[in-house]
Amino acid sequence: MSAKVSEELFAGGLIALGLAILLMLVYIWFRFEWQFGLGGVLALFHDVILTLGLFSIFRLEFTLTIIAALLTIVGYSMNDTVVVFDRIRENLRKYKKMPLGQLIDLSLNETLSRTIITGCTALFALIGLYFVGGEALSGFALAMIFGIVVGTYSSLYVAAPAILIWGVKRGREGGEARGAPQTAG
Repeated sequence: MSAKVSEELFAGGLIALGLAILLMLVYIWFRFEWQFGLGGVLALFHDVILTLGLFSIFRLEFTLTIIAALLTIVGYSMNDTVVVFDRIRENLRKYKKMPLGQLIDLSLNETLSRTIITGCTALFALIGLYFVGGEALSGFALAMIFGIVVGTYSSLYVAAPAILIWGVKRGREGGEARGAPQTAG
């Protein structure tokens, strides 16, 4: 009976992971544009596949805590990607004549320090958890450490360049997300 329950929980966790990625696509699609949504989901698949690859290559046990780590990585990566996408969208409005590649580079440079500081802060806590958390949390912490590094990388070097590949509309006034009023300038 225990193996059956464990198998059902594992299957449910995998379904939750797939559903989380799908809902992230919908969220980004409505918040930004379809190009941003595709870039965000491409980055999410990148993060999840590489983290699964880590466990596969090193033949580490894949448990429910690893699925929890993968779901957490999806959330972290999407948050990081949204910060980068917000800056790109702000700069699309601000620099209407700037070439898209240059605009994306500017946006990445403007968010780089925030992205690195956030990632390093999370890594410090996770490294402590890996060494002090015991065997029960070591797999979770390892998946999270790897996922944070890969998630930070993918926000900058997978999600943002995808926008360059598919292009994006400029000067969208009606499609802006709700938020703080824009200042003149």
